[in-house]
Amino acid sequence: MNVTTELTTDQEVLPKDKQRIPHDATEQADTEQKALMNYAETQLRKLAVSRGLDWDMMTDEARIDFVDDLIHEDRECSR
Repeated sequence: MNVTTELTTDQEVLPKDKQRIPHDATEQADTEQKALMNYAETQLRKLAVSRGLDWDMMTDEARIDFVDDLIHEDRECSR
């Protein structure tokens, strides 16, 4: 994910501001990543329910197997 900050030629970046720009970009990227992860988890929960599974009751290994089965749709989900 690339984050770009554009400045006009009239804008002056002071030394203290130079440190803030990367920090702001990092915060924005973190916020976007958290939102994406929340969305992905919601979708995985729905898929688990549609297959009679409870995401919250699944172990980490069972979740990994479930996602692996989703990625390899040419075979049936084993769990």
